[in-house]
Amino acid sequence: MLSTLFPGYYLLTVIHSSKPLTSASMSESLPVIRHSFAHLLAAAVLRLYPDTKLTIGPAIDDGFYYDFDFTTPIGDEHLKAIEKEMRAILKTWKDFSGREVSESEARVLFAENPYKLELIDEIVGKGETITLYRSGDFEDLCRGGHAEDIALMRPDAFKLTRVAGAYWRGDETKKMLTRIYGYAFAHKAALEAHIHQIEEAKKRDHKKLGVELDLFTFSELVGSGLPLWTPRGTALRMALDDYVWQLRRAAGYERVEIPHITKKDLYITSGHWDKFKDELFRVTTREGHEFAMKPMNCPHHTQIYARRQWSYRDLPQRYANTTMCYRDEQSGELSGLARVRSFAQDDAHVFCRMSQVREEFLKIWDIVHTFYGSFGFTLRVRISKHDPATPEEYLGDAALWSAAEEILEDIAREKQADSFEGIGEAAFYGPKLDFMAQDALGREWQVATIQLDMNMPERFDLTCVNEEGAHERIVMIHAAIMGSIERFLSILIEHTAGHFPLWLAPEQIRILPIGERHQEYAAAVARDLTQAGLRVSVDASSESLGKRIRNAKVGKLPYLVVVGDKEMEEGMLSVESRTQGQIGALTSASFVDTLLQEISEKR
Repeated sequence: MLSTLFPGYYLLTVIHSSKPLTSASMSESLPVIRHSFAHLLAAAVLRLYPDTKLTIGPAIDDGFYYDFDFTTPIGDEHLKAIEKEMRAILKTWKDFSGREVSESEARVLFAENPYKLELIDEIVGKGETITLYRSGDFEDLCRGGHAEDIALMRPDAFKLTRVAGAYWRGDETKKMLTRIYGYAFAHKAALEAHIHQIEEAKKRDHKKLGVELDLFTFSELVGSGLPLWTPRGTALRMALDDYVWQLRRAAGYERVEIPHITKKDLYITSGHWDKFKDELFRVTTREGHEFAMKPMNCPHHTQIYARRQWSYRDLPQRYANTTMCYRDEQSGELSGLARVRSFAQDDAHVFCRMSQVREEFLKIWDIVHTFYGSFGFTLRVRISKHDPATPEEYLGDAALWSAAEEILEDIAREKQADSFEGIGEAAFYGPKLDFMAQDALGREWQVATIQLDMNMPERFDLTCVNEEGAHERIVMIHAAIMGSIERFLSILIEHTAGHFPLWLAPEQIRILPIGERHQEYAAAVARDLTQAGLRVSVDASSESLGKRIRNAKVGKLPYLVVVGDKEMEEGMLSVESRTQGQIGALTSASFVDTLLQEISEKR
């Protein structure tokens, strides 16, 4: 498990075993092995480029990286030679050994490296011990976490992948360094499987498919991180949102709407201003009042609840709201739809009594499972708790947090969920259940979330009148099924490779008239299908029928209909399904019935 001691200096928390690592424990020890490969990379770079200054090299999810200050620029074309040198050095390494050194000794050793000196300053400032780790003739400033058996660093189980730029300590005001990334796994087969998965992911990249399927675009004139949705993409968004609303409406939710800007005062009261003021788009009116583009919806919903005094008989109050939010993300963090500056949250909030929390959570849980089950996602649940070591990062007292976290644990147990703890993953105002979805490539993504909030009702003084006529503090539940439509679509596009199910496909059926004389019949069929609520187009272009069929298949359409003389004479349709192949001749009525049945079943 990787934790951060301070930015750029990493502590591996699984390093203090007195026993050598074994093959059986290899998978659990991969972070340690990956960190060891980072050292190996640094050693090889110093051999080949002796004037290079080393900085930091942590383990990451699928491997490792190291940041270097090169005197001569390098690129991807140099990676093969560095890899070769790594394998040559690895043959000479026997083990890793650590030693403690004094501040003065460390400063002498790294006198020519300003990056290491900066790290030394921070270690000393925190009262930490300065440690160095050596293997072979290479020694680096490091807190530890290395393979106690070098044999587990298999020469055929790692690969350098790319060169990228990275600011020192992630600070754009500091020097740009060269970052070299690498994969590392327990064995060659795992590495090859991962590389295959990466290649498949490239084919499914939502940024690529989004353009090919004409779903969204970006414009420099509009700005980075601000997606523009085409008619096809908008149809996709609306279908998703409609589905979520259907599920919520059945659970007793009501729709609300809120403005896109708000006074600073709202976020001061909620606590968001202090926590996230750097991420807010701020607006100053001509009268000098400070507003912000809303980054989230929950404080607004508190004010809808607060419009009147509610009785306990009126609870729960359930508000649903799909609306745009805005966050001033740094340019370097933007990535297609996965990280944007404007996004639509399918947000909902429940205002209820503590005695109603369990039932409301279970209702939302059922919505989550129904929704994600429609796409074939496998889900597990992270119980996201606060970190007791950093109480200053959270609102409310420890007793409130313990009570809230216990409730979530009980709910997860009741559902017999595949669950795990996430210490430090809670929102600043309360713990949550984060649903983790595994996609078609085996990757895991955080998707839906249900959060229990005892703090915001306190800050906004939200109450109900109970059975005794007294004012009783309520609690608040935050629930997002998709999280944001943009991010969910980035996951879904890659999960399905753009092969959306019929109910969701922006264009469900394309009709191809063979010749000009068949166009009127094709148009009449299209009208019938459209009146049935289906999304239909007619391709009557001058291109050959074969080319038009290929275009439809490239567009990943669920159904293709060809009409010619025979179809006109018999009043039939020649239908081809993306999943079933040629279906044959159907009447318009039977075709509509088939499609509506498929849509109703969310197949």
